[in-house]
Amino acid sequence: MSMIRDLRAAVRPALRRGGRSPYACDAAGGGTGGTSAVVDCAVYRGGRRDARHVSPGEALRALRSEEGGGDGAFVWIGLHEPTEQEFAGIAREFGLHPLAVEDAVHAHQRPKLERYDDSLFTVFKTIHYVEHARLTDTSEVVETGEVMCFTGRDYIITVRHGGQGSLRSLRHRLEDDPELLAKGPSAVLHAIADQVVDGYLAVAGAVQDDIDEVEIQVFSENAGRGRRGGDAGRIYQLKREVLEFKRAVSPLLRPMQLLSERPMRLVDPDIQKYFRDVADHLTRVNEQVLSFDDLLNSILQANLAQATVAQNEDMRKITSWAAIFAVPTMIAGIYGMNFDYMPELRWKYGYPTVMAVIAGICYVIHRGFKRNGWL
Repeated sequence: MSMIRDLRAAVRPALRRGGRSPYACDAAGGGTGGTSAVVDCAVYRGGRRDARHVSPGEALRALRSEEGGGDGAFVWIGLHEPTEQEFAGIAREFGLHPLAVEDAVHAHQRPKLERYDDSLFTVFKTIHYVEHARLTDTSEVVETGEVMCFTGRDYIITVRHGGQGSLRSLRHRLEDDPELLAKGPSAVLHAIADQVVDGYLAVAGAVQDDIDEVEIQVFSENAGRGRRGGDAGRIYQLKREVLEFKRAVSPLLRPMQLLSERPMRLVDPDIQKYFRDVADHLTRVNEQVLSFDDLLNSILQANLAQATVAQNEDMRKITSWAAIFAVPTMIAGIYGMNFDYMPELRWKYGYPTVMAVIAGICYVIHRGFKRNGWL
């Protein structure tokens, strides 16, 4: 909260003066003015990158000078996991709202779209599929990161958290299409959203393969034999990873709907049509993730049911053999009572007859249990 108060105190006076902030954000600056988190900073005019290397503060001053504006000129600044001190200078230069700045610095935000005065603040969660030779009880299936975008009339600032979701290749791809890049910051925002959602589609396909593998193993011919529900741990782990996937996809539906349907001054009408395509892809991914969750619930229940059936089969076998062994135990117990006057004690064929009777009764009982499927 102290950072928010400091930023409010610094930003508002600068905006009221309508001039340049007294805090210069230069890449070579020291102390709190350092911007070592800046990955790339460039000015674009007519969709083409200015070859001159500039710092964020210099880029903004060049754009807003008398001869710097027009032709859809804007600045694109990319940062990776900036600290409060590293981002404070840029926040002051561009007049970013303190609440959005706090979210961008601390990360771990829910996907969302917020409007602050003349800027949009968008949060995307990136998803990366973690390759693994075999799914185990502790396998990590998806890895998440974040990309936050501050979109203004003549600037877009991207803040990335996590080791995945690099925007370098995206920047190069956009620079190869000057006509699209000339649409301004909203074109960059769309490209980022499109790349994030395309990543969701790729991860969804890989997760589907993992679920298919687990499903085949659970419902295979020998399922339940020797494992006794041993797949439950893997299914539960996969379910947890799908839940992480769901937390990235579902909250983004509303922001994409707003960007594709509601007119906004900061979004070019031609670009808004492209957001509809992104929203359609996101809806498809969301449906897939929801179906993954339902399918894993069914597989988990089936696995537990198989374990219960296997335990019941064991109990029936134990009960059957106990009933069979009860016959010789009972007869041996009777003849072991050592009474003087018991029938057939001194009969020559008494022993083989008793053994034959025991074997016959056990055989009949065994056949009965076998016929009923207990053995």
